[in-house]
Amino acid sequence: MFGLLALVTASVFFGAAIYINVAEQPARLGLDYRSALAEWGPAYRRGFEMQASLAIVSGLLGAAAWWQTGNPLWGLGAAVIILNWPYTLLVVMPVNRRLEATRPEEASDQTRALLTRWGKVHAGRSALGAIAAAIYLLAALRGF
Repeated sequence: MFGLLALVTASVFFGAAIYINVAEQPARLGLDYRSALAEWGPAYRRGFEMQASLAIVSGLLGAAAWWQTGNPLWGLGAAVIILNWPYTLLVVMPVNRRLEATRPEEASDQTRALLTRWGKVHAGRSALGAIAAAIYLLAALRGF
């Protein structure tokens, strides 16, 4: 049961992350600089809360499945989904800080470049979610 819940939460994480990359981010970049920056702030805060929680829950569930079954794939999936935390702190947060330091009235071409960069580094979170979900799925299939 822990493993299937880990798979579900990792899949929801991946779904949310990929939605940001394929729908929200392109729409944001279609706005003027000021509006794009103003939209990014609240959207990021809400998305971070949801994705951070999903990563932790999925990681704990994957670790519990590993402990319960002894199948190391559950542990590997847990490690990959938890990697979103250090990845976010080390790769995404420096871009976030620069965006947060920009006031909307100061938005410029540089702001657009930062928002574009943010989308690219956020794709790393999407990739980690996809990899974790795939590992969990493989672990679940091996359990049958």
